[in-house]
Amino acid sequence: MSTGHTLADQIIRFNRELSYAGALPAGFGVLNPFLENPETMEVMERFYRKYYDDLKPRRFIIGINPGRHGAGATGVPFTDTKRLEQVCGISMKSEQTHEVSSVFVYDMIAAFGGAETFYNQFYINSPFPLAIVRQQKDGHWLNANYYDDPLLFECVKVFMAESMKRHFELGLDCKEVFVLGKKNARYLDELNKQHRFFDKMTVLEHPRYIQQYQSREKQFYIDKYLSAFAKGH
Repeated sequence: MSTGHTLADQIIRFNRELSYAGALPAGFGVLNPFLENPETMEVMERFYRKYYDDLKPRRFIIGINPGRHGAGATGVPFTDTKRLEQVCGISMKSEQTHEVSSVFVYDMIAAFGGAETFYNQFYINSPFPLAIVRQQKDGHWLNANYYDDPLLFECVKVFMAESMKRHFELGLDCKEVFVLGKKNARYLDELNKQHRFFDKMTVLEHPRYIQQYQSREKQFYIDKYLSAFAKGH
């Protein structure tokens, strides 16, 4: 990506150019909110102009792939419309979403010192930066992960490697990355052995797992995140 532009310029360009045209196994689909909802592009741009309109390198927090109700709606990772409006001050008229992962992430961000402080230091995205859905027997489509099916991963892994390359071209700190989810970390480790994107990986429990299954221990996990960030600084 071109140098001299702010990080916001480069992230917005990355999202504008996002397109997956590769094969998928039967029963899987990819959602691209930037093509499907003009307001998603608009609020995404407002978010990155607000928090990333500078040239400062960020540390990279790596998710799995967006959920339908988080970045699959707002274009901002782990950010549903509630958090986008209440915390970031950016309202969205065409979507009203609540995402379990977003609740934990923004509680953690509050403990870190707030959105402005957090986003001044961190960039969150995923190796597969579009939402993946899988059709159920009743015909409904639900969130899926890129590693849920071996054939799915084979289909998307080249696109994932290219996406990771473009993330790091933003000038992110590649000495240490923070990976959300243990299974995600296993797959990213394999990609990293091939492509040498980063030097060190620190693995943290995924926000959805924490919020859904460990909510009573939420403060423990918030502290674990903050401790990991402090050690790596």
